[in-house]
Amino acid sequence: MPPVLAIVGPTATGKSALAVAVACRHRGEVVNADALQVYRGLDVGTAKPGPVLRAAAPHHLLDLFAPQEGCSAARLAELARATLGEISARGRPAILVGGGGFYLQAILDGLGPVPPTPPEVREIWRQRLAREGLPALVVELARRDPLTAARLSAGDRQRILRALEVHSATGEPLSAWHARGPIGREPLPALRIGLTLPRALLYDRIEERVREMIAAGWVEEVERLLAAGVPASSPAFQALGYREIVAVLAGRMELAEAEQRIVVATRRYAKRQETWFRRDARIRWFDARESDGARQFIAGVMTGEGGGVEP
Repeated sequence: MPPVLAIVGPTATGKSALAVAVACRHRGEVVNADALQVYRGLDVGTAKPGPVLRAAAPHHLLDLFAPQEGCSAARLAELARATLGEISARGRPAILVGGGGFYLQAILDGLGPVPPTPPEVREIWRQRLAREGLPALVVELARRDPLTAARLSAGDRQRILRALEVHSATGEPLSAWHARGPIGREPLPALRIGLTLPRALLYDRIEERVREMIAAGWVEEVERLLAAGVPASSPAFQALGYREIVAVLAGRMELAEAEQRIVVATRRYAKRQETWFRRDARIRWFDARESDGARQFIAGVMTGEGGGVEP
């Protein structure tokens, strides 16, 4: 039985459903690796597992932080590694599930330590943001650190600034610092299972999913959070989709336009996700329409009949 089963792939491919199916069959426990599902109150817009899935199998690392708080990849990795260790100590399979390749890398492989940046460097980039706007900084980051730019949303102001600050302060891109790996920490052996779909079908699923999320109360969810005092500038609201819903509630955008923008942005994000994961030769890919094949393969590995696990 592998210490960790990681289920990865683009959004809208059914990762959560597969994780719960495997957990039910093998008495496993599901560990969230999604950077947004750690926030309390962000349920509809993050496709957080609902009551039925959460009742079917134990879930960990959901609803940990208020939307005003930040959760870095290093922080999530620290929490996830501790949780994975506890599950392993109970003798149960740990099923790590998420679509953010960078966060999964942080958990399973570790990230190199990044030096702090001087306050004066941070101030320079904040002044440039105010003067030039975020799109100009996105272009600058793509020039300085294309790997980091490719994985970040164009609206992720906090992380875009951080990457530019690191490059200015150290002369090296943030991606190079992360690639060095942590000192004194070994990668976690894991069975990596990827779910994929043909691009056209995936894009159709994304469009349908966005419509369903809005119908399920995404706008009302954001309205409740704002009414509860969560600032529109909170880290969680910088996430894909939430920015647009905030703009709708502020009267700056019509809902139909917001829906279309979210669909387009989510499709671009899904493409970036798949590009990231395709670089990892350790992932065994399955068509999401035929998840029985993935379940059978996982069962074979867990019973010792399907081969080993790569670190």
